[in-house]
Amino acid sequence: MSRVDNLVLVGLMGAGKTTVGRQLAQILKWPFLDTDQVLEERCGADIPWIFDIEGEAGFRRRETEVLADLSGRAQLVIATGGGIVLAEQNRAMLRQCGMVVYLAADVEQLFARVAHDTHRPLLQVADPRAVLRKLLLEREPLYREVASLVISADRQRSPRAVAEQIADEYHRNRPAELAG
Repeated sequence: MSRVDNLVLVGLMGAGKTTVGRQLAQILKWPFLDTDQVLEERCGADIPWIFDIEGEAGFRRRETEVLADLSGRAQLVIATGGGIVLAEQNRAMLRQCGMVVYLAADVEQLFARVAHDTHRPLLQVADPRAVLRKLLLEREPLYREVASLVISADRQRSPRAVAEQIADEYHRNRPAELAG
């Protein structure tokens, strides 16, 4: 399978994948898709409900189906769910999907962004900061494994500035066969 020309954002919840992705899509004049939103639209239910009814395993299966559908399309900006890298099958698809950008942020920044978000089933516990710490420890090596580019998504930079940096890197580094 040859590499497809997309920009795919990975990272933990709260890293800014959706916010930066929308800005990036505007810059590139490409459609923006968020795998979580696509999944919710297909199911007719929100993610917390899917977790309640099907558990995390059911959600992850559906997430893989969405990624498979999107990975064959071209010139999309795709924001992924934070756990999409957990399955080896997904990591393989991500590597073939286009330029993968890991939006890196530390636990305190992530916590500040998601602490009061009730739409995140994995954080509906007594100590969400500890969950974020554990998830980052487990997932960061996987994000780095699939990433073509690692970008800091810290609070010092606006989402627009991060998106502009990604667009610049994309234009500088995309494979010659895709540079049409």
